[in-house]
Amino acid sequence: MYACWQVPGEKATARLLPGVFLIKLKALALTSRHSHLTNSTIAAGTVKRMNNKDIAKSFFLIRSTPFGPVAVLWSVFTGLPRIFRILISKPSFSAKHQLSTLFPVSIPAACPEIDAVADDIEAFLSGNDMQFSFEIVRMDLCSEFQQEVLRAEHGIPRGSVNTYQRIAYHLDRPKGARAIGSALATNPFPIIVPCHRAIRSDRSLGGYQGGLEMKRTLLEMEGIDFDDTGRVATKDFFY
Repeated sequence: MYACWQVPGEKATARLLPGVFLIKLKALALTSRHSHLTNSTIAAGTVKRMNNKDIAKSFFLIRSTPFGPVAVLWSVFTGLPRIFRILISKPSFSAKHQLSTLFPVSIPAACPEIDAVADDIEAFLSGNDMQFSFEIVRMDLCSEFQQEVLRAEHGIPRGSVNTYQRIAYHLDRPKGARAIGSALATNPFPIIVPCHRAIRSDRSLGGYQGGLEMKRTLLEMEGIDFDDTGRVATKDFFY
């Protein structure tokens, strides 16, 4: 079985041997912005650990969406392509800008598995009901606590919301609402893990990586109503 990862303007090949990808990027000309830099790490607190061994060679795809560009960062892990970060655009900090700042040596490249996820993210942000799997992401880069929180949040279906406090009770951590909020605020996989579906106990939005306007719009696209004060109208929470 063979797969080809094409770097724009370059030739790229990959061979799948028993459990291992061997990658050759031929005639790869790094731009001047790459030549003097080393691997950049994710912002502090986002993941438990990330070093050169974790993402020895990282790649990215960018998709245009109604909410601005989204960057999907991936690498080869245990012989398979895996996503280690998704960047959504913020009101004053686009995904492209985040990419060049946080991951300056990542290489533009694609493979069928990552392409499919990027296509689904684009479709989701256009209003379609898409389902995402954890199999494609590097959950091992998150702390055990954050993994618990992300899995709980991933379980909240489209059209439902939950509060940070209720998630804390669901995880048998009744005093952990603030920590739950922090774990979701640093979610490395927004959209795949729909952290926009978590709100405060007073039904206000709380925070979101893409900004509150994006969070509200996503919830409205999923059928969530808001009252005149800007709070979520429903009291029917998932957990």
